[in-house]
Amino acid sequence: MQSIGIIGVGKIGRAIVEGLRSRGSVSPDVFLSPRGARTAAVLSERFEGVHVCADNQAVLDRSEVVIIAVRRQDHHEALAGLKMDGDKTVVNLMAGITTDDLRRTLATDAPIVRAIPLPAVRECRSVTVTCPSHPVVDSLFEQLGGAFPVADEDSFNVFSALTGTLTAHYGYLATLTSWAADHGIAPDVADRYVRGLFQDVGHSLSDETRPLHQLVADHETPEGNNERIRTTWFDPANAAALKEALDGLLSDLK
Repeated sequence: MQSIGIIGVGKIGRAIVEGLRSRGSVSPDVFLSPRGARTAAVLSERFEGVHVCADNQAVLDRSEVVIIAVRRQDHHEALAGLKMDGDKTVVNLMAGITTDDLRRTLATDAPIVRAIPLPAVRECRSVTVTCPSHPVVDSLFEQLGGAFPVADEDSFNVFSALTGTLTAHYGYLATLTSWAADHGIAPDVADRYVRGLFQDVGHSLSDETRPLHQLVADHETPEGNNERIRTTWFDPANAAALKEALDGLLSDLK
């Protein structure tokens, strides 16, 4: 692969460029749309072989693989009127935009692969779900931490819904900090302590020999403090509400 284009240079588009350049490589060339002009300009200044194009059509014309990362509500405006040859490969990062939807918008018979890269591709440490498996696209994301192909869009949408839980985790930690502040702890001290308290979570999660339910058991003492909070706050009703919220999101993604 000699060239990659990115239409929609937001947080994920930027993370992909930074991941590709994290090992100092200048290949493949990367062509960025002017959408997200400030970010695109910064990336082109930082990295050799990263170029900002005049418009989205220029991105298509100069790229073998085209990554579309605009917001789904903006995709018709961003992609309308573009002409795409069938020898391109399209990577669709837009949640809730199916392959058939995008194919109609682009009026192309080019291969289209859906993908869910996360910001950690910046450090090449995030597995990216793809659908369907495609050798070029899977190879790209293997460079960025790994590819996890799934066979159909129903399965893909389940993984897409799971990504919607990330900020809820940060909100949970922020609530803990706020609670401590309500009890007289300085907010910056509470923030620092909560961050340290949960830093080991990432290390534990990297141990794939233990299923998640085992991690629960390994980190609490029967009738201890952790078990008390887990069973009184995250009770069956709370768990059911979370699953209901995920079901609603999954329905919208379909």
